[in-house]
Amino acid sequence: MSTANPGRKLAGGVQRITSSALGRYQSAVVRIGFSATYLLFLLRELPHRHEMYGPDAPWHWDMAKELISGNESFSVLMWSDSTAWFEIVYAVVLLSAALLMVGWHTRAMSILFMVGVLSLQNRSVFLGDGGDNVVHLMAIYLVLTRCGQVWSLDARRAARARRTESGADDESRSEQEPGAGGARPALNVAGTILWLVLGLVLVVATATDGLGGTWWLPTLFWVLWIGHGVWWAVNRYAPQSEPRTLLDVLANLVHNATLVVIMAEVCLIYATAGWYKVQGSRWQDGTALYYPLNLDYFTPWPALSDLLASHGVMVMVLTYGTVIVQVAFPFTLFNRRVKNVLLVAMMCEHVGIALLLGLPFFSMAMIAADSVFLPTVFLVWLGGRVTLGRQLLFSRTGRVPEQQRGGEEEAPQHSRSSGHTLVG
Repeated sequence: MSTANPGRKLAGGVQRITSSALGRYQSAVVRIGFSATYLLFLLRELPHRHEMYGPDAPWHWDMAKELISGNESFSVLMWSDSTAWFEIVYAVVLLSAALLMVGWHTRAMSILFMVGVLSLQNRSVFLGDGGDNVVHLMAIYLVLTRCGQVWSLDARRAARARRTESGADDESRSEQEPGAGGARPALNVAGTILWLVLGLVLVVATATDGLGGTWWLPTLFWVLWIGHGVWWAVNRYAPQSEPRTLLDVLANLVHNATLVVIMAEVCLIYATAGWYKVQGSRWQDGTALYYPLNLDYFTPWPALSDLLASHGVMVMVLTYGTVIVQVAFPFTLFNRRVKNVLLVAMMCEHVGIALLLGLPFFSMAMIAADSVFLPTVFLVWLGGRVTLGRQLLFSRTGRVPEQQRGGEEEAPQHSRSSGHTLVG
């Protein structure tokens, strides 16, 4: 009996990570948070886009092209130095960020979002800060996650299709052959057009050597494009088959592994920042926070900064508290209560950075990254409150809102509905 229990636990763990995408609500919050952060950033810099990334940038196009060719990075802005091409790219990045935030064709939008982030940041690499680095990494990670299973238009569309399919199955069950699966999924015209257009762009970019000097990025693009085509074909013509189950298992494994990488990335950021602060003399004597509060560049609210800087005890408490929270957080992940307390403290810290130091997008990026550790119970409760608020808003405007499950229900997974997986 003692030897059977470890085997059962191991089998149960393997079953869980292959049959479902873990952290669906957390990955959805990360998707919404980072896409909203970059969308708001691009909107704020819309009047200055030419000076930052466009033809009027101090870091000229020729200089950027030379640097990018030297470090073998990637930017579609290097395909042409025309103003029209820059405006098209900027508009596509804005649109992809907005559509990724609402979860419209999440897989395609996550790829476009990644391409846009890499293109703009690599165009003027010296404009970035710590928040930009986090967005840069998370944009790549989001491509590998199933972040549209909840709180997205994709989830709503999948829920509608499932209800429609179940109704059609009830009417035509007697006409189906014995052992036949459900009705064939409806043709997704928008998704098909997106796949064809992106494939054409990928072929041209590969032929013209416009995907940078690394091998992994072109490989990733081709694997994603071919994989999405295979996914659509299998889901369309063999939705109840073993290949469909295999695709679900592979997607779940990649999603779960990427979620672990995101968690490790966040822990590494805080651990590195905390231990570097420990070595600083100003952090050791508790006065580090005083100095940025007296810099004009970091004081959007001078009166508030002066008020806080005038209280030495408060400055010392916040300085030491910042170091303690950042160093201790990675060690508290196995204790939910302590982890949640420190998580709230870190989020409040970033809110304070946004207000006192005038770094709202850095704070938004870090809060979005921290969200991967939020409890599922809290996120489900928060989603219910948002749904209730939406229903109250629509009832006041005289519109009849859609049923709650239509907007909150996750996309169905074949591995669950079929009752088996490769390890089940």
